[in-house]
Amino acid sequence: MHPASELGAFLKSRRARVTPERAGLPVLDRRRVAGLRREEVAGLACVSAVYYTRLEQGRARNPSGAVLDALARALRLDPTERAHLYDLAHRAPAGRRAGGTPAGGRPSPVTAPDGTGAGVRAGAPEEARVRDGLRRLLAAVGAVPAYVLDPAMTVLAANPLGHALLGGRAGHPPGGRTEVPADGPAGDGGPAGGPAGGPSREADRRPPLNLARHVFLDGDARELYPGWADVARQTVAFLRLSAGRRPGDAGPARIVAELSRRSEDFRHLWAAQEVREKSYGAKRFRHPVVGTFDLTYETLGLPGDEGWSLVVFTAPDEHADAALRLLGSWTAEYRAEPAAEPPGRSPVRSGPCADSGSRAVHDHGGALA
Repeated sequence: MHPASELGAFLKSRRARVTPERAGLPVLDRRRVAGLRREEVAGLACVSAVYYTRLEQGRARNPSGAVLDALARALRLDPTERAHLYDLAHRAPAGRRAGGTPAGGRPSPVTAPDGTGAGVRAGAPEEARVRDGLRRLLAAVGAVPAYVLDPAMTVLAANPLGHALLGGRAGHPPGGRTEVPADGPAGDGGPAGGPAGGPSREADRRPPLNLARHVFLDGDARELYPGWADVARQTVAFLRLSAGRRPGDAGPARIVAELSRRSEDFRHLWAAQEVREKSYGAKRFRHPVVGTFDLTYETLGLPGDEGWSLVVFTAPDEHADAALRLLGSWTAEYRAEPAAEPPGRSPVRSGPCADSGSRAVHDHGGALA
């Protein structure tokens, strides 16, 4: 969609949400619209009805900051919606300023061929996606789940607990070259096996997990998130906000295009024009290994990495803390290297201890209630 059309669609959706009573206007006649009329918004914002109509229709360009402030007040926009309004109104042609910089002010990352938005700078080698310092930081935050996201909601790196939390079920790690090895960052000779099961070489061949794709296209997501409907709404609202912030980044656009083709739920939520920041909050998980528990999260922007962010989950109560400790123990079982076999003995194990994931669950009493 053209930037001017996106601005118009957003204004129209916010106008429909504000009632005359909320705007302090009298209702003198029977109304055919649920929200405000165009001329009412124009009057509240002190602009002409013709000019506001042109804005909604995508025929007016580059509204001034004073006009945007007035519209934000008239439409009762919250701080996140107001910032999104500015993002939509002030983007340069093709989402770039002079010098090839997106309207957000940072160089645009290059999207991976699979459309996951891997966040690689132009000319940067593939193995430099996540610098070693970030991997060491994730490894240091080992007692709680943590991962690095790009603007398209692709998980670029995760610590072992982050992998186990997002894996959904045993044998299905999020995959990709994203986990932190047990003894150091990738490339230093350490093991690269995923904590949720599966050989490390298999995990290395998997594409990075994209959380938006996971929520809408992975059937396990509805089991992993008991409050799936709210998670889906938040995901779409954040993806729209992210796409507005970085119009020159093809990653969010490709994810939106893919999900619009493949998910009716996504299309319905995307049409609602909601935007939401995900700086902090709480999320409930129903994990197949450790049961149901709540976690809180904090999202921290990372400097110098084209809109990447660090997401860290913490346990708000004893039940969640016990769940994370059990998940950590189960993860450690999967990451443990098997002992060397004596000469002449087959390395293939059999019997009840063959499945290390099942052994971990039984040893710790199974999932938490």
